[in-house]
Amino acid sequence: MTKSKSQLLTKEFTLLAISSFLFFGSFNMIIPELPDYLTSLGGAEYKGYIISLFTITAAISRPFSGKLTDTIGRVPIMIFGASVAFFVGIAYPIFTTVLGFMFLRLIHGFSTGFKPTGTSAYVADIIPEDRRGEAMGFLGMASSLGMALGPTIGTLMTSNYGYDFLFYFSGSIALLSIIILFNLKETLAVEKRKKFSLKLLKITKDDFFEPKVLAPAIVFLLSTFSFGLILTIVPDLSAHLNIGNKGVYFTVFVLSSVAIRFIAGRASDLYGRIPVITVSMILLIIAMLLLSFTQTETTFYLSAFVYGISLGMSSPTVFAWTADLANPKKIGRAFATIYIALEVGIGIGAFVSAKIYSNNSDNFGHTFTTGAITAVFALIFSIVKHRAKQRESRR
Repeated sequence: MTKSKSQLLTKEFTLLAISSFLFFGSFNMIIPELPDYLTSLGGAEYKGYIISLFTITAAISRPFSGKLTDTIGRVPIMIFGASVAFFVGIAYPIFTTVLGFMFLRLIHGFSTGFKPTGTSAYVADIIPEDRRGEAMGFLGMASSLGMALGPTIGTLMTSNYGYDFLFYFSGSIALLSIIILFNLKETLAVEKRKKFSLKLLKITKDDFFEPKVLAPAIVFLLSTFSFGLILTIVPDLSAHLNIGNKGVYFTVFVLSSVAIRFIAGRASDLYGRIPVITVSMILLIIAMLLLSFTQTETTFYLSAFVYGISLGMSSPTVFAWTADLANPKKIGRAFATIYIALEVGIGIGAFVSAKIYSNNSDNFGHTFTTGAITAVFALIFSIVKHRAKQRESRR
């Protein structure tokens, strides 16, 4: 597909953004309620696995989704990922044991293992190189709006109609995302497309990792550790602070993320990816330290605001940076690598934070401090990369 030199909001890009809004809203609306839901099933001690199991299959599926995105096409991969969100969403009320819940969390991970990989490759196909950061920022705004509205709506639905209604509604939103995807034209060149066969599921070690995008992958892994931590521990911290709606923190940080994404993406196009990443890591450290000392709602929500700014700066910049470095023939693999880093970071953050927290409110401070420490490592790495690039430019 020919890239327009001036247009950003084309029909295809707009439909893609709407589909992403619905997709991210679908599975994020249930996240704040899952800890209490698991507790109601008798699995309170397994809270750390809610996010970790999800990210395990998401990470495992990335090499497959990357390869298939580059072979059978972008659209089929997006449809498959959204379809998983639909079927699993309506299956939660059926699998009502702790073991059944854990199984569904594993399967649910395939949704984000496939849908975002195809989406990122599709955007790289239709957007000019000099507007990638801007495009990723705009797409991130759509996704973030889904992430922002989802948790709050999910908590309200649960309070008024119960868990079953929440899960069915989540699946219905995913179904709408699928319907929109069927209206997108495939962007992978016809001569590169292959019909799906089991042979395509055979992957090699090269399919797991694209060396050219190592730097953004490292930054993403270190920074998304904090996201796994927040997803796992913040609902309990909300309850500890007597905040009735556990989704409000997520809404605040996602809305602040939306507010900055478009500007940050454009800034990375103009001033470079690494300077924007560096600033975002400084803000991430501040956000985690604020959480570690939180005793009031004011500090709690201030942390959410700062965290959202950090996330809104880093996410579109990392994806644009990845598109810059990637081999155009292996764009799917490149984005799969980034998403593997994302899932590994979230999964480790969720698991480690649950172990440190151990359902003990006295451990909140220590738990969130680990997020600040990993952000420091990401900051140091960014500064080293920036200085190395400056030295290369002087030669």
